[in-house]
Amino acid sequence: MKRRAYRDEPYWGKPVPGFGDARARILIVGLAPAAHGANRTGRMFTGDRSGEWLVAALHRAGLASRAHAVSRDDGLRLRDAYITAACRCAPPGNRPTPAEIENCAPYLDREFDLLRGLEVVVALGRVAWDAVVARARRVDPASVPSPRPAFGHGAEARLVVRSGAAPVPVLGVYHPSQQNTHTGRLTRPMLDGVLRRAVRRADGRSLRARSP
Repeated sequence: MKRRAYRDEPYWGKPVPGFGDARARILIVGLAPAAHGANRTGRMFTGDRSGEWLVAALHRAGLASRAHAVSRDDGLRLRDAYITAACRCAPPGNRPTPAEIENCAPYLDREFDLLRGLEVVVALGRVAWDAVVARARRVDPASVPSPRPAFGHGAEARLVVRSGAAPVPVLGVYHPSQQNTHTGRLTRPMLDGVLRRAVRRADGRSLRARSP
């Protein structure tokens, strides 16, 4: 159902693709398009409070050209970062089913394959974390330890997420949903801290790759 504030706007109502820098070293995986954000604007984390939090943090980390995301034509450009989600359509009740996640997995796989410079993955929430772990199992089951890495804010695991590539750090962070940001479960310093760590991990891996 449309919110009153958006009742005069045509909604996107289609699967929402990922977006960002095709040469990104940092991949950010979310849950799914928000019903009145990405589903309305046609771009991930655009036009809602979660997007405001994430894009502002990316800007503070030097990964976004501006601190606000309001529409697909607002001029926002990501630098060294790419944003996607475990699911491509806004799920009923904002809770995707296992079948929805499985149906969208090939699209997530394709993005992992295309991001050849990938050095770090940031998972926004447990669903995204589990989707990244599932991706690693499809690529290299032996790279996923048992028991599987548990999600938590600030958690870190090293997984093979691209065929033939070395393991990369996967960082967990609470999703910037209003439920988390309004209650203080996720604060700006907490989000900034994980993104800064992602940048440091990407820089460190790139330096090692260039060393003789």
